[in-house]
Amino acid sequence: MAKSLVIVESPAKVKTIRKFLGANYEVDASNGHVRDLPKSSLGIDVEHDYEPKYITIRGKGDVLSKLRKEVKKADKIYLATDPDREGEAISWHLMKALKLDELDDKKMYRVSFNEITKTAVKNSLKNPRKIDMDLVDAQQARRMLDRMVGYSISPLLWAKVKRGLSAGRVQSVALRMICDREDEIGAFVPEEYWNLEANLKQSGARKPLKAKFYGTRHEKIAIHNKEELEKILSGLENQTFIVEEIKSGERTKKPPIPFTTSTLQQEASKVLNFSTQKTMRLAQQLYEGVDIQGHGTIGLITYLRTDSTRIADEADAAARKYIEDTYGANYVLKSEYARKNTGKIQDAHEAIRPTDITLTPVKIKDSLQRDLFRLYQLIWKRFAASRMQPAVYETTSVKIGAGDYLFTLSTSKLSFDGFMSVYVQEDDKEETNTLLGKLEKGALLELSELLPSQHFTQPPAHYTEASLVKALEEQGIGRPSTYAPTITTILARRYVTKENKNLYVTELGEAVNKIMKQCFPSIVDTSFTANMEMLLDKVGDGSVKWKTVVENFYPDLDEAVKTAQTTLESIKIADEVTDVICDLCGRNMVIKYGPHGKFLACPGFPECKNTKPYLEKIGVPCPKCGSEVVIKKTKKGRRFYGCEKNPDCDFMSWQKPSLEKCPKCGSYMVERGNKLVCAGEQCGYSMNIKSK
Repeated sequence: MAKSLVIVESPAKVKTIRKFLGANYEVDASNGHVRDLPKSSLGIDVEHDYEPKYITIRGKGDVLSKLRKEVKKADKIYLATDPDREGEAISWHLMKALKLDELDDKKMYRVSFNEITKTAVKNSLKNPRKIDMDLVDAQQARRMLDRMVGYSISPLLWAKVKRGLSAGRVQSVALRMICDREDEIGAFVPEEYWNLEANLKQSGARKPLKAKFYGTRHEKIAIHNKEELEKILSGLENQTFIVEEIKSGERTKKPPIPFTTSTLQQEASKVLNFSTQKTMRLAQQLYEGVDIQGHGTIGLITYLRTDSTRIADEADAAARKYIEDTYGANYVLKSEYARKNTGKIQDAHEAIRPTDITLTPVKIKDSLQRDLFRLYQLIWKRFAASRMQPAVYETTSVKIGAGDYLFTLSTSKLSFDGFMSVYVQEDDKEETNTLLGKLEKGALLELSELLPSQHFTQPPAHYTEASLVKALEEQGIGRPSTYAPTITTILARRYVTKENKNLYVTELGEAVNKIMKQCFPSIVDTSFTANMEMLLDKVGDGSVKWKTVVENFYPDLDEAVKTAQTTLESIKIADEVTDVICDLCGRNMVIKYGPHGKFLACPGFPECKNTKPYLEKIGVPCPKCGSEVVIKKTKKGRRFYGCEKNPDCDFMSWQKPSLEKCPKCGSYMVERGNKLVCAGEQCGYSMNIKSK
């Protein structure tokens, strides 16, 4: 008969942990949360001190029944849920659901481990503790705030816009950030600029050197237009190009910091093209345990939800020894580069690292399916690199005079690869130039050709999952556990669509964001949300009471909802009758809203189920064929402007075309904020929109 019962969250961990413990231990899983607020109501008694009303989650009765039988057989019960706020709350709910705090004849302990290895598990059982009620309260407060926002605002959106919509404390801010970025891109007016390079022949060299125009000897000059370029070109006529200065030096590139949840999601997106959701799913498997040939089922990485870059002393020492044995003592990092603490870092955990540095990707490749291997390899390489010396480059910078002007040339050559022998990021791939030969000060260079090139400044980039996670983290919105589910939700609600990694807001997303900004400005305010996250963290460290946060939040939200119920009456979307005739029954078709936006439907539904795409005309002739331009949607819901005669005419534009023609080149113009900008790629002309 088992003397001790260990309860974990996931069944996948059961197999891994069971093999570490002897016959006196039974290991079972709760399958996540066993209690929660009810789905049918708010579940919070706002009239009586905001007491939450927890119920057993549907389908968890059998799990609890089995656990109760195991509890009866055991003398000691160890609650071994995940080592974070959510895991602490699950342990507390298990204690309440199983009435462990009411048993006098049994001992209950809370244990947690950052990695699922034999040493970590056994050490945690030797050092049990009590449930941390500050962490539990922090989770309760977060859960209740999320419930208040969702259950108060979502029904309002159903009533005023359409059913199936939702609002969320973090998701609504993320949506607002994406909408704001779209507005920035839409209002961006490109500015013209020119680059100038010179191909210079070096005595004895077969290939020319390429130098960049800098300006005068006194100041750097930006070339804004062709007139400025022509003046510079004129000043360079018949000038001698002479080497005026050569400087040699050394530059180091620091090794990367170990992964946090955020940086892992960003790098996996950029390097492996994984969504945040996929990255977390695979990391969960690596953490909980994978069957490795010759080792059995073992956890390969430390806990995956963390914003700390701290590394345990033992793991640090093991990594340094491995690096010294494998690469040499000169590759071992002498001192760790500290990450600047923004004040938002929760240092209870380690960074994400392999549990055993000697389990190299090559050794375990055959035991892992492809994507698991690729993610493990990324984590392993990043951690190994973080314990290695910086890369060192030999640099050479050259100043070349030509009359009143100055050109510059710089090269770098990798002299010591350091951490780059293991881990190379995109921005680590630098071009090296070994064409300088015996270039000396005073040397004359022969001009082969001048290469001017016209460019235009580019708008801010659309958010990707990776850059949105980075922005959320930088602004203190959400925490490691919320990034992936937040993005998954706004995509699932069709507020946002993803094309070629980029996130675009849909018409539906714009409508919801407009309502949220109008009626609930604080909910979608980044500073307010970041401050709320900080307060929730203070609950977790015991310096703020959780009910204080909740009772200060709810009354303002409730008042805003009541006001919105009145003020939003005017924007309720009704079926708009059109002059398009249903070709099945002859009725005038109406405009409806679907998951991808507007479409035409017969009002005779369900007798007549005819539907058509809704092509909204904007009163502008097609620049290619003269037919009308209409608003269209990509398959994923992104809006664009195209010709009604498509596919016979292939005109399309992401910006709204204008009736105005460019006075400079004659091309059509598009609206960008309060300006009209020429659509011609090489023109760059813009003008203010005339007031009507």
